[in-house]
Formats: sequence, structure tokens, C-alpha cells
Amino acid sequence: MTKFEHYDSPDQVLGFIREKVAFGALIGDAGVSADALGRKVIPAGTPVGGDTSMLDDENAILTVATDTTKDTVQGILEFPVDVTAGTADGTVIDNGYINQFRLPDGVTISKDMEAALHDKSKGGRVTIIGRNK
Repeated sequence: MTKFEHYDSPDQVLGFIREKVAFGALIGDAGVSADALGRKVIPAGTPVGGDTSMLDDENAILTVATDTTKDTVQGILEFPVDVTAGTADGTVIDNGYINQFRLPDGVTISKDMEAALHDKSKGGRVTIIGRNK
């Protein structure tokens, strides 16, 4: 008898894969609440940022960005990041098109955050689109 295993892969949040620029980054657990199983997982599509630029310092630790911290936003998580044990490796989209219809449940990007992600004066190059609902 053949045994089949099921592997889940995260949904793709990108609108266009070809235009993407992403960097590996350290993602911290500050402000992340544990779920019912005690796990702290930051979903794909979540804006992240921090006072230190991930482009200038590969040891910069980014955390979940909110509307109150939108001035430090640096990009969007391409994949979920499990920070249950603390700081973990993640992939941050610095340039590209994010399809709002592909964001996981519970992840929303406000108009203010969208503007901060696309603010060219701060190096922003992430554009939120809504296609193929």
C-alpha cells in the first residue's frame, strides 16, 4: 500500500512574481500573540519594519508594522514566519506587487500602510493591487 503525505504550501501573496525583489531578514516576535496551540506565526502578507534598515544591516530585526509604526515599514512577508521560539528567518518583499485578494484571513493593509509601503521618498516600492478575486 502506498502512503501519501499531504504538504501544505502557503498561498502566494504576489500579484506578479517577475517584478519581485525580496531579501532574507530576521523577524522578531515583539507584539505577536500565541494561538490556541501556543504557536506564534506571523502570516504571509504582513507588513514588517523597524528602526534599522534590513538593506543596510543583515542583523536588523524587523517586527510586525502597524499603522502607528508605518513610518518604519520596510516590506511585506512573502511567507509565514514562525516566531514561537523567538527571532526567526523570513523573506521580506522590498519591491513588487501584492494582490490584496491573496492575503490570508486576518491580514489587511490599510490605506495609510499602503501609502507608506509605496512611498518612493523612503525607498518604498511595494504596490497593493486587487485582481482576480
